[in-house]
Amino acid sequence: MSGRYLPPAPRRQFFAESADGARLHVEVHGEDGAPTVVLAHGWTCSTAFWAAQIRELSRDHRVVAYDQRGHGRSPAATEHSTTALADDLVAVLRATLADGERAVVAGHSMGGMTVMAAARRPEFVAHTAGAVLCSTGSARLLEEARVLPLPAGPLRTRLTRAVTGSRAPFGPVTPVSKALLKYVTMAPGAAPDKVDACARVVQACPVPARRAWAAVLAGLDLDGDVRSLHVPTAVVGGTADRLTPVGHARALAAALPQCVGLTELTGIGHMAPVEAPEAVSDVIRELTRTAETKERTS
Repeated sequence: MSGRYLPPAPRRQFFAESADGARLHVEVHGEDGAPTVVLAHGWTCSTAFWAAQIRELSRDHRVVAYDQRGHGRSPAATEHSTTALADDLVAVLRATLADGERAVVAGHSMGGMTVMAAARRPEFVAHTAGAVLCSTGSARLLEEARVLPLPAGPLRTRLTRAVTGSRAPFGPVTPVSKALLKYVTMAPGAAPDKVDACARVVQACPVPARRAWAAVLAGLDLDGDVRSLHVPTAVVGGTADRLTPVGHARALAAALPQCVGLTELTGIGHMAPVEAPEAVSDVIRELTRTAETKERTS
């Protein structure tokens, strides 16, 4: 990766320990004292996926990014569940925020599901000023995915489960593997450098972690947690997203107690933070401003 998609060097990095002892690689960018944004990446990704947002936001924010368990530089773990995702986010918040300090938490795909799963946790409530749910859904992921060009129904769902849970590696990075990744996760018009950046991140994910989390996502049901997310929340979805079609974003916006906006990115696929980096950064930045204003006037 190069340019804006080359992950910037963090000012500080360390491992946070989750409730079950799992170790999570955490990076801190920007300066202390600035408004804090916490970034939770999606399935098969890593902190590198947020490179564009880290570069943009760390100019005037303190940006915390972490690798989900089994991804990036976070070692493999034995527990794979939405409870573990929530535990991990809480551990990162506890390790990077002081008592009384609050952040905007942005999650992409499985990272958004992490935010939803943590919604009822007292530590999450205490440390979260707002949330961004990007390219994500709360339930029926396989049933509604449009990765396979088949009519909706049991056959498409079964085949989608087989594809996402496959034992076959996604790498190495070749023209063929990049074309496949682009079809599944990105819009037809995605630029080659963006496809290459996503391919290098996704294809670095270990197969066991990919398969373990695929099984969790296949049975996902966080509808009740969405209704418990009582912080100002912005929703982002791409109209060309095959993995979590934009209908998920619309359903989230309708169900959230405090939705502050739904941004539909025309012609953008599942990898919105890479495909439309400015738009996603702008949503995070605007929610940070809203949260700061609310904190000052409350």
